[in-house]
Amino acid sequence: MSFGRRLIPGALSAIPTRSLREDPVAGHNKWSQIKRKKAANDQRRGRIFSKLIREITVATREGGGDPDYNPRLRLAIETAKSENMPVDNIERAIKRGTGELEGARFEEVTYEGYAPGGVALYIEAVTDNQNRTVQEIRHVLEKHGGNLGTDGSVAWQFDRKGQIYVDASLYGEDTVIEGAVEAGAEDVFLQEGEWVVTTDVPAFHEVQEALKEVGVEFARAELAMVARNEVPVEADQAARFLKLLDALDDLDDVQKIHSNANIDDQVLAEAV
Repeated sequence: MSFGRRLIPGALSAIPTRSLREDPVAGHNKWSQIKRKKAANDQRRGRIFSKLIREITVATREGGGDPDYNPRLRLAIETAKSENMPVDNIERAIKRGTGELEGARFEEVTYEGYAPGGVALYIEAVTDNQNRTVQEIRHVLEKHGGNLGTDGSVAWQFDRKGQIYVDASLYGEDTVIEGAVEAGAEDVFLQEGEWVVTTDVPAFHEVQEALKEVGVEFARAELAMVARNEVPVEADQAARFLKLLDALDDLDDVQKIHSNANIDDQVLAEAV
């Protein structure tokens, strides 16, 4: 991918931006797109709710039950609402995090590994049994031609970034940039009908608030591990790679999967 810089009218600085054609998306972003298309399946929606409940519970335990003073919890609640999770489910998850309701003691863990072709995988999980989780992840990786790595083996290939998604059919480029750039956004680009605003972690919530102030309602926002460099996945490996991601995502303990894979759109369409 090529990056340019252009001065944004009315802004105090320039930010890097990709071409306004549809962006050739790296694997972690493309996987997010695929998952949303599959989410209409009731069984998958149940899994999504289960993962979101764990995130809300852990966020509450770590930072308290008031979303006004707990940015991670606020994000988890907003994500749950965007997935149409019932309010009662959200409230129960918060109460489990504060200890008002009994429940499993979850902890956060990360795993690093490789998919076929040398594609790096960074896997985030929330579990009440680390031994079970690592065994399940190792089994899935090996079954699909990958392998589990050691701590630090692939993490250096990623940077944690905030990503905010805005429906491009509702908001123009200038409106999105106006709200994002002065609040600290690093990048704004077009991806499959959405503006994607990228931030560093400290500016993540500030940029969200700035977008709201200029009247932009975003579809969703997340913290993701963004690959510094991408590995192309050839046509004959794409279907196998996506099956691996699918199998990992089916594990209850796995919350997010990040990769440095770059799958061509045409190859992806044929593989899905």
